[in-house]
Amino acid sequence: MTMHPQLAQALTRKNALKVISGLNNFDRQLVTTVVKAAEAGGATFVDIAAQPELVEVIRKLTNLPICVSAVEPTLFVSAVNAGADLIEIGNFDSFYAQGRRFEAAEVLELTQQTRALLPKITLSVTVPHILALDEQVRLAEQLVQAGADLIQTEGGTSIQPSNPGVRGLIEKAAPTLAAAHSISQAVSIPVLCASGLSSVTVPMAIAAGASGVGVGSAINRLNSEVAMVAAVRSLVEALSRSQVSVSN
Repeated sequence: MTMHPQLAQALTRKNALKVISGLNNFDRQLVTTVVKAAEAGGATFVDIAAQPELVEVIRKLTNLPICVSAVEPTLFVSAVNAGADLIEIGNFDSFYAQGRRFEAAEVLELTQQTRALLPKITLSVTVPHILALDEQVRLAEQLVQAGADLIQTEGGTSIQPSNPGVRGLIEKAAPTLAAAHSISQAVSIPVLCASGLSSVTVPMAIAAGASGVGVGSAINRLNSEVAMVAAVRSLVEALSRSQVSVSN
């Protein structure tokens, strides 16, 4: 497996930023806007739905590494053939509202099936936050053995902060920060902390042991490309601040 050099370098520096347009977002105009903002704002890579036509559109638009997300292994094959650089089993958040759960055994099986179909592509796998922390760690270890190259955490959708402002932002990030801390201590591959993060909590994710962060709704729910670019830049700046604090 050869990871995209730009992504590999950012993960090594612990300042990778993935901008997520959404696993179920097939609106080409919106995805295009998000990707343009991600590139203009300085993101490391983008994460889009695993649809080959969408990958082809975005591939012509950007030189950023393109990650595609799905929960059906066969969807990855055509998306990779269309130009995706890496794949992600996850972004489970969009399914929880429908009552769809992903248990450890299913995630492990999806990983094994995907690896069998695509043995050389860079593979990221999300660990469901519905599992207890010790189960998340155990699953992460099994995913590494099954061939995962990156582990992603989640949890922001499950929290409704009881406090406003900064305290609320920290509350919202708590599940994914806890998972990033626990998993990063147990596995030797990079951990991407995602779901419920903001420019306030991004440095905490790196301090917790993550090699990068993934941000979706904080960017893609904004109503203009200008606002999206500003949001991406604030996250990039937060990551650079975390680099300074780590080096000091």
